Amino acid sequence: MTRIKITFLFIFCMALSNGLEAQLGNSKPDNSKNDLWLTYSGVKGPGKGRHVVLIAADQEYRSEQSMPMLAKVLSKHHGFDCTVLFSVNEKGEVDPTMPAPFKDKTKRHNIPGLRLLAKADCVIWLSRFMHLSEEQMQHFYDYFDSGKPLIALRTANHGFWGGLQYKKGGKNISLREMLGGTFMGHHGGWHREATRGVVVSDNKKHPILIGVEDIWGTSDVYRCHNDKNPFPKDCTSLVLGQPLINLKRDALPNTKKEPLPVAWTKTWAGNKGLESKIFHFTMGSAVDFENEGVRRMTVNAVYWGLGMEKEIKPDSSVAIIGDYKPLKAGFNYEKLGVKPRKVGYYR
Repeated sequence: MTRIKITFLFIFCMALSNGLEAQLGNSKPDNSKNDLWLTYSGVKGPGKGRHVVLIAADQEYRSEQSMPMLAKVLSKHHGFDCTVLFSVNEKGEVDPTMPAPFKDKTKRHNIPGLRLLAKADCVIWLSRFMHLSEEQMQHFYDYFDSGKPLIALRTANHGFWGGLQYKKGGKNISLREMLGGTFMGHHGGWHREATRGVVVSDNKKHPILIGVEDIWGTSDVYRCHNDKNPFPKDCTSLVLGQPLINLKRDALPNTKKEPLPVAWTKTWAGNKGLESKIFHFTMGSAVDFENEGVRRMTVNAVYWGLGMEKEIKPDSSVAIIGDYKPLKAGFNYEKLGVKPRKVGYYR
C-alpha cells in the first residue's frame, strides 16, 4: 500500500512540475515538444541549407496566420528550412487573445522553442508586448549578439513588455537604438486608414526592392520618429508610407498627412562586436501580406540579410501556397473569429 502511495505521489509531482514549466515558459526539451511549433523543410532553391526562424507573438495583427504562410513561401519557392514559433497559453494553444500585462503584471507569456534561435541563420520577428521569462528573453539577447540578420515587422519595435533588459558595455539598449525607431503613435488613422508604400527614389536600386512594384496594406502608418528622436543617420530609408483616406485599395491619399518612413535598413553590433544586418518594416499585418510587394520585400530581406543579394531575382516566386484567408487586425476577438487554436491548425 505504501509503495502505491509513493508511486502516486511521484506521478502527481511530475505532472505538477510539467504544468509549472509550461506556465513559466520553461517548456520541456524542444526536440520532444515540436508539436508547439511548425517546421517546413526547404524543397529546392538558393536557400537550401539555411534556416529561418519566424516568430508569431502578437495580439492584434494575426501573425499566427502570416508567419506560417511566409514560411511556406520561403521553404517551397526558395529552399529555406523554416521554423515558426508561437506565443502559446497554458494548454499549449496558439493564443493571440492573451493580453499584454497592463492589468496583471505577474502574467507571463510563453514562446516555446526560442532556444532554436541559436541554430537560426536569419530571424523574422513579429511580437507585441510579450512578457517573457528571463530565460526566454536571454535567447533573444544571445541572438542580438550573434551577428546574424534580423527582420523586425510591425509591432516588433514594441515587442516586449517593459522594453529590454539587454545591456551593451554596461548600458541598457533600447529597441529604438537597435532597430532605428520605435512606436510613438498612429500617424495614419488606426484601423481606419490604409497605407500606400512610396519607394525612396535615391534608394530604388536597393536589393530589398528588386522586383517590387506595388506596396499596399490596411495597417496604418506608424510614427517612429520626431524632432527629439529624428530618423537616424545610420539608417537607410527604403519606403515611405502615405496614409490613405480609408481602407480601400484604391483610396486617395490623405493629403493632410505627410508620408513617413515605414521600411529601412541599418546594422547592429552586439556585445561580441559582430555586425548584424537589420531590416525594420512597420507594415506587416496578415492582411498586408496578401500584397505581393509586402511579401517580396520580406523575402528579399532574407537574402539581403544573409549576403545573398546576387540570388535575388525580380521574377522569383512569392506566390501564396494553399488557402490564405487572413482575419482582420484588431482586438474584438469574438467578432473577428480569433480564438485559441492548436498549433497544427496553422500548418
